[in-house]
Parts: sequence; structure tokens; C-alpha cells
Amino acid sequence: MALADGSFGKAEQNADGGSVELALTLDDNRTASLVFGQYDQNLARIERRLNVVLNTNGNHVAIKGPAEAAGHARRVLQILCDRARSGQLATMGDVDGAIQECALQGNLFPKEAPTPRSTFEQIATRKKGSVRARTAAQDLYIRELRRFELVFAAGPAGTGKTWLAVGHAVSLLEQGVVERLILSRPAVEAGERLGFLPGDMREKVDPYLRPIYDALQDFMDPRMVERGMQTGMIEVAPLAFMRGRTLTNACVLLDEAQNATSMQMKMFLTRLGEGSRMIVTGDPTQTDLPPGQRSGLSEAISLLSGLEGVGHVTFTDEDVVRHDLVRRIVGAYEAATRRERERPAPPSPIDKDWSP
Repeated sequence: MALADGSFGKAEQNADGGSVELALTLDDNRTASLVFGQYDQNLARIERRLNVVLNTNGNHVAIKGPAEAAGHARRVLQILCDRARSGQLATMGDVDGAIQECALQGNLFPKEAPTPRSTFEQIATRKKGSVRARTAAQDLYIRELRRFELVFAAGPAGTGKTWLAVGHAVSLLEQGVVERLILSRPAVEAGERLGFLPGDMREKVDPYLRPIYDALQDFMDPRMVERGMQTGMIEVAPLAFMRGRTLTNACVLLDEAQNATSMQMKMFLTRLGEGSRMIVTGDPTQTDLPPGQRSGLSEAISLLSGLEGVGHVTFTDEDVVRHDLVRRIVGAYEAATRRERERPAPPSPIDKDWSP
């Protein structure tokens, strides 16, 4: 991508000194259609998020707005253009990720050519290609996964904890760093009573493990997944099946770990063998354990954070990438939880004035 006049940093500045206009030319109309999105929805999102005005004519884009915001919008379009060159359609989630990535790099509208200070980390797999982190927390998550042998990831739904963990595990398998993948979940009903489930063992536990299957097939061909499960290279099993094992040369993922009890969590963590990596993900606010029973995830994070070789990443509602409405839903629930915590406790009857 280059500026229309052929110079990278030149722009027109209005008389008020605060607003600028930038003209960008994308590679061609095909690239522009991938960047702009269906019905220019990506451009509309950039306008709303950065408070700029984007006008298009074919593969030309005019950016109008405050200098800092215009520079920010230009860098976002450059990131989306890089994705489009590989034939990938830019989604609104990609737009949000590019905006956050640019926020880490600072103002990219200096008079001299910008030099980004950092870029978000990527996970490369054969089927999916390069998957770039969309938020600062996801970027830190990928860095922690590469650095530590045991990583805890806690946060609300839709932040990419499980999906990125599966992608990292698949990349380790494809690179030969590990020999097998072991993916696990506690088999706990989410507030329902499912009763007796017919079928063999795999058919009984499949409903609990379906989200892991879905993430796995995002990064691997379904035929390769099935072949890997037949040969034992990929194993998907309930948490209870981990007891008594030593897991060597494997990438081990425990998903929905907030539903593991303290004893189950201790049992799982002590399965770590030589040459293995372990990832533990979960949302402490969505535990399905019986009332009064402490989540093993919260306890493990409290006890083990800070130990050498252990990484910990906390996601918030700002990191939700599933859907913009999900972000607002999570934020509303977290705000209600904060209000509940800040509400003063009712006075005890002992504290009330009374007379004999």
C-alpha cells in the first residue's frame, strides 16, 4: 500500500491545524474489496472506532480527521492490506485487532516515515496459515505460551483462550516440538442434569469435548484429526482419565478448568512429564461446581503464579473477539458483579441498638 502521491508521509493539513486528509491507494480493486469488507462494513467500523471519515473511489481511500486518528486509521488499513495480499478476507474482528495493535505502537503520524515499535505475535499452522493476535492480552498469551512450560489463561468467554491454545498446540506438533496432543475438559454439566447418555465411552464424553473438536478442526484437516485420534497422536479425554499417567513429549491442554476441583487440578498439574507443555484455560466467573466448592483454577493461579517456569495471562471484557455484542454482555455482567461487591453488607443484629 502506498500514498496516492507516491510519498509515504505527506498529507494535506486544514487551516485549523488539527485535522488532516490522507490519500491512500491500495494494490488493486480485489485487494480493496477484501480490506473494505462486505458493504464497506470494515470501513464503517474504523470510522466509528477512530472518529475519522473514510471516502473511497475504487481502490483509493481518503482519510479525514484529527492527525493522530488519521495516522492510526492509515496503519490499520495497511495491516488489513497485508492480510488481503494473501487472499484472506478481513473480518470486523480483524479490524478490532488491527486497531489495538496500532494503539500499542503509538502515534503513527509523525512527519518522518513511521517505524512501528512492535507487532502482535502470530501462530503459524499449515491449514490456517498465520494467525495474528488481535488484542494486547492475546499477544502476551502467545508470548507466554512460547516462553513457559505451564501457562494459565483466565478470563471471560470469547477472548480466544482455548482457540489460541489449540492453535499453538497444533503448531508445536507440526514443528516436531512435541509428539502428541492431549486435550481435556472436566465432564461437568453446565447447570443441567443430562441423565444417562447411551453409546460407548467416546459417544458419552463427546458432548463435553465438542468445543475442543471444533477448535482442532479449525487448525487441522478433519481427516488428519481423525487419523491422529486413531493413532494416538491426538487424544481428547475427560479430566478424570488423566489420573495415574505421566504425560511426556506432549502438549497438554485443560479447558474449562474452572470446573476442576482442587484435588483434580493438583492431580492434573502433576501429570507433566519430560519434554511436555501444559496449558490451563478457564473463566473463574462461570464455574459449574456445587455451591461452596472452590474452583481448582482459582486456587492454582493463586498458589503457582510467580513460580519459575509458570506463566499467567488474565483476559478482560476488552479482549472479547467473538462478537461486539458479546463484549458488551460480558461488560454488563462484570459491572453488575462489581456493584454487588461494593454494596455494603446489611448490619448484623448484634450491631443494632437495643435495650434489655
